[in-house]
Amino acid sequence: MTWWQHLPEKMSPTIFGVGSFQLRWYGMMYIVAFAVVYMMVMLRYKSDNPDIDKETAQGWFTWAILGVILGGRVGYVLFYEPGMILSNPLGILLPVDARHGFRFTGLSGMSFHGGVIGVVLFSVLYAHRQKVSFWRLADLVVPAIPLGYTFGRLGNFINGELYGRVTSVPWGMYFPADYTKQLRHPSQLYEAFFEGIFLFAVMWSIRNKPQLSRLILPIYLIGYGAVRFFIEFVRQPDAHLGTVLGPFTMGQVLSFTMIAGGGVLILLLRERGRSA
Repeated sequence: MTWWQHLPEKMSPTIFGVGSFQLRWYGMMYIVAFAVVYMMVMLRYKSDNPDIDKETAQGWFTWAILGVILGGRVGYVLFYEPGMILSNPLGILLPVDARHGFRFTGLSGMSFHGGVIGVVLFSVLYAHRQKVSFWRLADLVVPAIPLGYTFGRLGNFINGELYGRVTSVPWGMYFPADYTKQLRHPSQLYEAFFEGIFLFAVMWSIRNKPQLSRLILPIYLIGYGAVRFFIEFVRQPDAHLGTVLGPFTMGQVLSFTMIAGGGVLILLLRERGRSA
């Protein structure tokens, strides 16, 4: 038995707490993720000469943050815990539970796929309001986004959540939330690398290719969807859902939808380009 197998048990998910309020590493990682993406987008103004002015790009981040939070939270409830709509509707968007006295609970549960939908919708609205091309805005910001996932998944790892299935691989780990106390895949770290670093390297390498203009977003949707789909095979399904479509988890169903959506967008954009 090696030291890293017990690493998750030795990490505290809380930075500090005051009463029922806790500042957790997971929330802090969200802040770090946005800061990293912001820096990478701003870096493009030094090397890539984008055709969208810097002030417009900076303003987009406020809308993107709202999209991530609202979309991620609403998506989690719709996809993973729809019963909450009736049982605790106030807790969907507020960090409270009014069922057994008014108490602070934090926003427990965010859906990545819901966050993507939220960011896309808010970005469309922002681009319309600023009178800029949504596709040019997407070409600018999307290549930097995967790098932020690295920190989000590290937050999941520190939080001891979203761990993998039982395994015998030597790099498996024990997670404190796992009542079975079995060795499991550190799937959060797999996701931090493949959804984050690997996908970022791919998207960053194609960011300036003129033949891929307006196709960066759909390529990203296909890339993330494919990576997430396969990692889900070693990620423990949600206990209250299990598999939802044959052997596939909700994450795989939503990821396949991302892949299909990206493919449809490529076909539509190419068809529009030929008819223009």
